[in-house]
Amino acid sequence: MKPLLRVVLIVDALMLLGFGVLFLLTPWASLFDALQLVQPQPPLVGQVFGVVLLGFAWLAARAAFDGAMTAPVGRVAGHIDWIAGVLLLVWLIGLHTPRLTGFGQLLAGGLGAWLILVGLGLARLAAAVRRRDKALAAEAAAVERDARDAAKRERRQEPVTYAAPVFAGVAAAVAPVAAPAAPSAATPVEQPVERPAPHVSPVAPLSGSHATVEAEAARLAARDEAADAPRPPLHG
Repeated sequence: MKPLLRVVLIVDALMLLGFGVLFLLTPWASLFDALQLVQPQPPLVGQVFGVVLLGFAWLAARAAFDGAMTAPVGRVAGHIDWIAGVLLLVWLIGLHTPRLTGFGQLLAGGLGAWLILVGLGLARLAAAVRRRDKALAAEAAAVERDARDAAKRERRQEPVTYAAPVFAGVAAAVAPVAAPAAPSAATPVEQPVERPAPHVSPVAPLSGSHATVEAEAARLAARDEAADAPRPPLHG
C-alpha cells in the first residue's frame, strides 16, 4: 500500500510542478491565449500562486521518498486536491465563470475531475497506510511489553546462585562413607551350613614300607645296646 502511495505522490508532485510553472508565466499573455485559459489578474497574484504550487510540488516529492512524511503529506495533499477540483467544477458548471471556449471548458472540466480523482486516491491511500502503521506500532509495542514482562517474571523466579566454593572437591573427598545398612528383622539371615568331613577309608600299608620300618627299628635298637655296654678300663 505504501509503494502505491509513493507513486501517486510523485504523480501529484509532477502535476503541481507543471501548474506552478504555468502560473509563474502569468505575464506571458500570448501563452494563455494559445491555451485558451484565463490570465490571472494582476499577474503578480498568478506568480505568487505559482510559487506556492512549486512549494507543494517539492513537499510531495520529498514525502514520496521520506517514509515518515509519506502518510501525513499524502493525506493533506489529497484533501487539497479534491477540494480544489470540486471548486473548479462548481465555478465552471454552476456559475459559468470564467467564460471559456469549448476547448477551454473541456480542459478545465478534465482538470477538475483529475484533481478530484487524485485527491481522493491520495486521501484513501494515506488513511490506509496510517492505519497499517498504527497497527504495526501497536503490535511492536505489545511484543516489547510481553518481552519485558517475561524478563521481569524470570528475574523474580530465578533462584539466587552463588559461586561454587574452592574446597568443594576436598569436602567431597573427605565425606564419610555411609555404613552398610543392617539387615532388617524381616529379612532372614542365612545360617552357615556345616558340611560333613569326607570319610577317609583306611588303606593297608605296602609290604615294602613295612620292611623298611622294621629294619630302621632294628638298627636303632643295636645302637642303644652298644651304648649301654660296659667300656674296658683304660690302661696307662
